[in-house]
Amino acid sequence: MGKLIFLTGPVRSGKSRHAVEHAQGWGDDVVFVATYRADAADPEMTARVTRHRAERPAWRTLEAPPDIAAALAVLQPPPSGVVVDCLTLWLGDRLDASDGTILAMWADQLLRLRANAWPVVIVGNEIGWSPVPEHPALRRFRDLAGSLGQATAAGADEAWLLVAGCPVRLK
Repeated sequence: MGKLIFLTGPVRSGKSRHAVEHAQGWGDDVVFVATYRADAADPEMTARVTRHRAERPAWRTLEAPPDIAAALAVLQPPPSGVVVDCLTLWLGDRLDASDGTILAMWADQLLRLRANAWPVVIVGNEIGWSPVPEHPALRRFRDLAGSLGQATAAGADEAWLLVAGCPVRLK
């Protein structure tokens, strides 16, 4: 079984950079799973995606696969390690499903990711530290992100909080 590492923290806290640094020692066949489904109508997010691509090593990249574990399982050669960035963007692409379905889908992904022989780093976000959002959809998103983060940390071998670029080991 591969090692599962969860990195969480606020926006721009250094999580993605730390995930890449973690994975650089895993050999030449690291796979980066980018969970954002590009939308040309959003130039600011397009610029962010472009910046993220430029900042990471020239690894194989899977762009927003609907089933992360299945997409990884068929890769040849198999990955020497995997970075999944990020859990909250994965969630945002599934908000049309019920809460129970989303939680079950992620539980299934975690089980299948853990069953592989390679290590996996999953990047998440702590978005619940701000004021309670006014809109019910934003509260739902915040609550689901928190639940998915808790489930990921519970199933991880290591969990880290990144604050101002500094990693703090949680478990």
